Amino acid sequence: MTSGQSWMQGRVSAHVYRRDTCRLCNGRSLELVLPIKPTPIADAYIPAERLDEVQECYPLDLFLCGSCGHVQLLDVVDAGLLFGNYIYVTSSSLGLVAHFENYAEEVLRRVSCAKGSLVIEIGSNDGSLLRFFQNHGMRVLGVDPAHKIAEEATKSGVETLPSFFTAELARQIRRERGPAAIVTANNVFAHADDLAGMAEGIRDLLAPDGVFVFEVSYLVDVIEKTLFDTIYHEHLCYHSVTPLQAFFRRHGMELIDAERVGTKAGSLRCIVQLAGGRRTVSPSVARLTGLEASLGLERGETVRAFAARIEHVKNQLGGLLRDLKAQGKTIAGYGASPSVTTLIYHFELGDVLSFLVDDNPRKQGLFSPGHHIPVLPPQTIYERKPDYILILAWTYAQPIKKKLQTSLAWDGHFIVPLPQIEVT
Repeated sequence: MTSGQSWMQGRVSAHVYRRDTCRLCNGRSLELVLPIKPTPIADAYIPAERLDEVQECYPLDLFLCGSCGHVQLLDVVDAGLLFGNYIYVTSSSLGLVAHFENYAEEVLRRVSCAKGSLVIEIGSNDGSLLRFFQNHGMRVLGVDPAHKIAEEATKSGVETLPSFFTAELARQIRRERGPAAIVTANNVFAHADDLAGMAEGIRDLLAPDGVFVFEVSYLVDVIEKTLFDTIYHEHLCYHSVTPLQAFFRRHGMELIDAERVGTKAGSLRCIVQLAGGRRTVSPSVARLTGLEASLGLERGETVRAFAARIEHVKNQLGGLLRDLKAQGKTIAGYGASPSVTTLIYHFELGDVLSFLVDDNPRKQGLFSPGHHIPVLPPQTIYERKPDYILILAWTYAQPIKKKLQTSLAWDGHFIVPLPQIEVT
């Protein structure tokens, strides 16, 4: 069944449909393993003039494919709605630009392609990664559907096509610019509903000796580190190596390297070549497939146990915050990322938080999806002096606490919700 057919047959609202096949293997043995409360689009923070709008909530249930072991969302929100007015920029994420500088150097060292070779990034955002490839003498081209961000990236010197990546666009790029030595997609290969179409486009775009390099959230880290708030509508897939290995094989490609990296609290970097390519398969692939087997990632009970841990934290946190509110304490949230929306909705925090603060100027002055909690600059903490700060951006808890503890203007308490509750 194609994505278009799924849209027509499984449509459940004006902007979402439910597919009935696995995104990687087309299997139909799909088991609900982690139900999450429906949310609005996770990054749909809105300005004051739109506060009268009702933001629709969409299902956010996680399913396991019994045929290949892939974990995924089946409810697919219209991609134009998700990404057309995207406001997240790479440079706003703590440490990500430095990560991309090392990433470019490591990939070029591993791949050994000549200067002037073409590097293409799918979902290139503000061009942060491509700029480092450009600095090493590569020709670069970005593809990103967020029109405003693509326009800004082009103006900054990284040409970016304001478009979704498709097999047709891949063929057009190859005709006009030649084959690509490197195609990258970072925190994007989990975003597409039609992964088969994306893989075929990448395969057609690559030079015979070219490679596809991508980073995605790693299911092992999601479960081990309780990263459930990274589950939202943009992230359709929660990848592991074993299903990916079989997926690329079916599409005339070969997964030759797999490495765990620290970005986004735990990610997977993979390198893929065309089938029959000259590079040998790294032992890292077997190591990670062995790890996944030992953890039982292909079994429903593994993810259901993860769901039970989340429910336990939810109940504990809800009790704590209700007690504090009953005592008249004020609570602010630190963070206004997409993951915050999942956390606020699933943990039912909409009526607990007085306001949010975020370091990203693009978020300041906006209101959170659905609950419309105001997002203010961090300086507001010193002005309003809340009794507690709930660190919603909890994977950055240590630098956030360090920054606020250096000031004498606020002497409240911190609550870190995950992976277990900490109050200091």
